[in-house]
Amino acid sequence: MPMNRIQFQRGMSIPEFQRSFGTEARCAAALELSRWPDGFVCPRCESSAHCVLLGRQHKMFQCSGCRHQTSLIAGTVFENTKLPLTLWFLGLHLICQAKTGLSALALKRHLGVSYPTAWLMHHKLMRVMAARDDCHLLRGQVQMDDAYLGGERAGGKPGRGSENKVPFVAAVSLSENGHPSYIKLTPVQSFSTAELGKWAKAHLAPGTSVLSDGLACFAAVTQADCVHEAMVVGALKPRDLPRFKWVNTILGNLKTSLAGCHHAFGYAKYAAQYLAAFAYRFNRRYKLQNLTLGLLFDAAHGIPRPLRSIRNAETCC
Repeated sequence: MPMNRIQFQRGMSIPEFQRSFGTEARCAAALELSRWPDGFVCPRCESSAHCVLLGRQHKMFQCSGCRHQTSLIAGTVFENTKLPLTLWFLGLHLICQAKTGLSALALKRHLGVSYPTAWLMHHKLMRVMAARDDCHLLRGQVQMDDAYLGGERAGGKPGRGSENKVPFVAAVSLSENGHPSYIKLTPVQSFSTAELGKWAKAHLAPGTSVLSDGLACFAAVTQADCVHEAMVVGALKPRDLPRFKWVNTILGNLKTSLAGCHHAFGYAKYAAQYLAAFAYRFNRRYKLQNLTLGLLFDAAHGIPRPLRSIRNAETCC
């Protein structure tokens, strides 16, 4: 059997990570470079002239023009953190390098922090992943399918009507050689024509050619000026549907990942984050060596999210 070069590609090892981000000073320098690659820019007046205030936990900048003060972590995912940047960077590295993801419990053990701290860090970074991929549009040839995340609750409704099951759209765009290039795993309120039309306008580029099963609501992708082809699959199994090979493969890998990492999915309101984290790693599977720096850049430009905003998250994006 030929070697799978994606599986055996070189990532960033722990010794390499320690050499690059093993001290607070190196982490601060990397964060500053990610935020301002051409030097500090005042977030208020966009002036580059500034001075640095000493004696603070995190580097503090003062604009020479408007006198506005901002810290290195202000306006980033790290805002108001009490943890050292070395712990944040290590958590970021572990989360993005783990092929099947990393649970908050495993992150707690690796970092030596409390479970609530690890949980909050995990969800902040998953929100970063979700926001980064949200603006990308699928184009070309796209396979789509409907799926559900979560299991039935004891005493609750069975089957697809379960209160803990979240409907989501699985879509994968194919490259010119017919291999998956980019995926979207997006929760929806329901599989209705209105919901799928809204989804298509937000996630598909005009002119995209979409292949789906016979579910009637998928025809709504034409509202986004896309071409739709429906194939009624009936009781056929995935192995008997070669045209749906990649979307079925993605869903199988997602199921394996969630079962192996989290064992059970208990909170429907956080479905978007877990799905986005899987998609983020998959979409960058060819860039394992640079994945840590990529997530750092996204975190440096992410929106600060306190605990209350994550707890009050909507069930669907």
